[in-house]
Amino acid sequence: MIGKLKGTIDEIGEDHVVLDVHGVGYVAHCSARTLGKLGSAGEAAVLFIETYVREDQFRLFGFLTALEREWFRLLQSVQGVGSKVALAVLSTLTPGELANAIALQDKTAVSRAPGVGPKVAVRIMTELRNKAPAFSGEAGASIGLKQELGEGVASAPVSDAVSALTNLGYSRDQAANAIAAALKNGGEGADSAKLIRLGLKELSR
Repeated sequence: MIGKLKGTIDEIGEDHVVLDVHGVGYVAHCSARTLGKLGSAGEAAVLFIETYVREDQFRLFGFLTALEREWFRLLQSVQGVGSKVALAVLSTLTPGELANAIALQDKTAVSRAPGVGPKVAVRIMTELRNKAPAFSGEAGASIGLKQELGEGVASAPVSDAVSALTNLGYSRDQAANAIAAALKNGGEGADSAKLIRLGLKELSR
């Protein structure tokens, strides 16, 4: 099994990169996001690798971070999601954005990925809901609150504050991040008016 490759970029294709490692060219299929962050031909690159061995094929999938690779694995544990759809999701959403969308039960965000219809989006959110917090990366600070909002069990002041901010034109994710920060600064017992005020202060930074 190959877990990681470090070498020189030989060529970047539409859905893959050829990485030269000591004279051997490895073809690694990547998300559009990963390909966009790689350098140009001749530059050094490091990829975390997921190896697929089948009777009729041997394929490598490359990722810039171990977290992105974990999400690739997680997504394929969902019924109806294969490697192509998993890469499409990771091309559309970062691991943090995906964790947020699952926590908030944001079907629209997940179904933005090519090949992901409403039914598959719901399956992704349902089956990965309890696993998302462990793989939320930079979204970890507010993921618990977002899960409460997504499941409809957040306190009334929190729900009202998030609703007020979304009515002002902020996305649910932006509103939830702001209110999570407001709770940290204003205390758990703050009423909705205080949370809204602190949330707006966070958003204006």
